[in-house]
Amino acid sequence: MLRRRPSLAPRLLLAALIAPMLLAAKKVDNAVLQQIDTAYDAAVADPRFEPGTGPRLCQDEGHHDFHTSEGRFAGFAALMRADGYRVAPLTGRLSARTLRQCDVLVIANAQPSDAAWEDYPKPTPSAFAPEEVTATRGWVEQGGALLLIADHMPLAGAASAMAGAFGFHFTDGFAIPKARVHDDGRITIGMPDVFRATDGGLAAHEITDGRIGGRVSQVATFIGQAFWADPGAEPLLVFPEGSVVLFPAKPWSFDATTPRMPAGGWLQGATRRVGAGRVAAFGEAAMFTAQIASNKKKMGLNAPGAEENARFTRNLMAWLSGVRDGSPDSATHDP
Repeated sequence: MLRRRPSLAPRLLLAALIAPMLLAAKKVDNAVLQQIDTAYDAAVADPRFEPGTGPRLCQDEGHHDFHTSEGRFAGFAALMRADGYRVAPLTGRLSARTLRQCDVLVIANAQPSDAAWEDYPKPTPSAFAPEEVTATRGWVEQGGALLLIADHMPLAGAASAMAGAFGFHFTDGFAIPKARVHDDGRITIGMPDVFRATDGGLAAHEITDGRIGGRVSQVATFIGQAFWADPGAEPLLVFPEGSVVLFPAKPWSFDATTPRMPAGGWLQGATRRVGAGRVAAFGEAAMFTAQIASNKKKMGLNAPGAEENARFTRNLMAWLSGVRDGSPDSATHDP
């Protein structure tokens, strides 16, 4: 069941205590948080399409995107090419004209500017002009497919207008699952966080239950945001009761007064059909690519605990493309 939109003012609570080990420096260098894992092998044994014959996948790179197909999202691009998709950057503004060259549009952590995150005003400005949101909505209604990904603050805020156009309500904070919230109020931040089918964290969906590709039993994510959705959305990743969202004044700067909000039942992944098209929204980006964190640990498709993320990603993209078992249901891509 999708949680109704909450009223923020009365439900914001002060964090009781956040573990000192988690207090972040007040200045964060966006460029060095993670780097590409150049050793990641994206080869697949059962590609969905012959090389270069699949849907045209456009990676948005026209909005100061933190993730690009040759940058931190290179692992995703490599996996998609291995599955037969035709991957190319989309560097201009989003319009009916520019979107005509795409079957699937992927937006991963668009930003309003290249300024340091801690220098953004609050609320975070939109990365997209209103006319770009309108054009994208119209393109999806006519049969386009959108994968919209926005991570924790301030990236969720930058994509909230685009998400809202499709009935997804991003929260510009940091989502913490129940497993990292202690009884005494302390919070530990680590990764990955694993959503499992056995406990409902990974919801039943044709993307996960074997109707598209192989069955998926768990998916790992790497710290992001939580969101809620209007009726009609289909959940994929669901936070358990006891989870919270933290709202620091600046990204990664937590202390004992950082506000928090209950997030049980909120989402980190969901889908929706919109007119003739399809949309998938996610509140975490690293799960789709292969990177090395600043502490030298792997994060994404290459990480321990994320062994099924590649299959999940391939199934997700097949669903967006309107494909079932290698045959298009409603895909319109040109061979």
